[in-house]
Amino acid sequence: MATLNRTSFAKLSQKEASAAAARHEMLYSGRMGGARAVFAFTDLSGLDLSGRNLADADFTGAILEETNLAGARLDSSSFFGADLRRVNLANASMRRADLRGACLKGANLISADLFEADLREGTIAEKDRYGDLRVLQHDVGPSEMPTALMQSANLERAKMSGAIAIQADFTDAIMKGCRLVKANLRQAKLSGANLENADLSGCNLTGADLNGAILVGCRLDFAVTQGADFTETLTEQAMGKLPGELTVPIDDLLDQHARWVETDGREGKPADLSGMDLRAVTTLAQRPLTALIAPGASLYGLNLEGASLQGSNLAGADLRSARLCGADLRGVNFSGAKLGHCDFRDARIGPLLISDARLLPARMDRAAARYADFRGADLRRVRFVGADLGYANLTDADLRDADTTEADLTGAKLTMVFAEAVPTAVLRAAR
Repeated sequence: MATLNRTSFAKLSQKEASAAAARHEMLYSGRMGGARAVFAFTDLSGLDLSGRNLADADFTGAILEETNLAGARLDSSSFFGADLRRVNLANASMRRADLRGACLKGANLISADLFEADLREGTIAEKDRYGDLRVLQHDVGPSEMPTALMQSANLERAKMSGAIAIQADFTDAIMKGCRLVKANLRQAKLSGANLENADLSGCNLTGADLNGAILVGCRLDFAVTQGADFTETLTEQAMGKLPGELTVPIDDLLDQHARWVETDGREGKPADLSGMDLRAVTTLAQRPLTALIAPGASLYGLNLEGASLQGSNLAGADLRSARLCGADLRGVNFSGAKLGHCDFRDARIGPLLISDARLLPARMDRAAARYADFRGADLRRVRFVGADLGYANLTDADLRDADTTEADLTGAKLTMVFAEAVPTAVLRAAR
């Protein structure tokens, strides 16, 4: 095995790299004079290519140490065997990118989109003068990503078998269907990560933090889990009473509730689903569920799009990754609920008119709503006291008179016209 000699790499200037990126963008948009960016075996360390469109570009074996690629479009690009130590790829789009054998030690991939990216082991080889293959690599091991920052990154269906990710941070990452067979995740942070249907067979999880992780359908055959924290993980195991255990079928129960709503209580009866595990229901879209009683219920990933839930009690419920776009949630009690990655787009979460003189505000006190999507939602008068809204998308949401006392809005996206509406929050809007 031979170490690649950095001095033999062509060191590109900022002007040269920017010109190559510009020609690549011209090619991508179909304009005359464009040419594909080929940065293979070049030195781009420390340069700024943030926000550029470099989809399908070739970075094979390149040195990108501390390069700024934040927000760049790098879909289907090749980083095979590249040196990406401490590179800034925050919010970059790297869908189906080839990162085999790349070194990501200390890299910043926060909120990067790595859908179906290939992060497996890989090596670069060349023939010597005797015709024998000689493995080449940078002065770091292949496929290494120790201490990499991948919080909230999208790693759905990514290939990471054999990857070395010791002490890497995957907090709140989307890792559905991710293949991590025999990966080394010792002391990695996976708290809140969604590992639904992921394959961690033979994975080393010694001392890893999986507190609050979603492990539904996750394979852990022969995984080493000594000292790992599995507190509050969500698995196939029932999180409460199941619909099949009810004396009345769940559909009949909901039909009776709908009748009770439609007749103002004259017929039917209200449904009490307190503490129930409703994941098997799969969809409650467009359902009339006004004043539903379901505190502590498990509704993870449930489709509630367009449902009428005004005045409902969902305190402490698990609604992570649930779809509530366009739903009527006026006056709903979400106090202490788990709402991470929940879809609230265009939902009505404002106050519910009880009488001519009384308004019932919706409550999200102490709710965990990190990365929730509130775009275009009506959030007037909502109580967000002590809520965790880290990295939530509040673009174009109506926050008039919302109570954000002690709410955490770190990294949240917020329309600046409402910035003055949250003077007491820890507001550091993402750029």
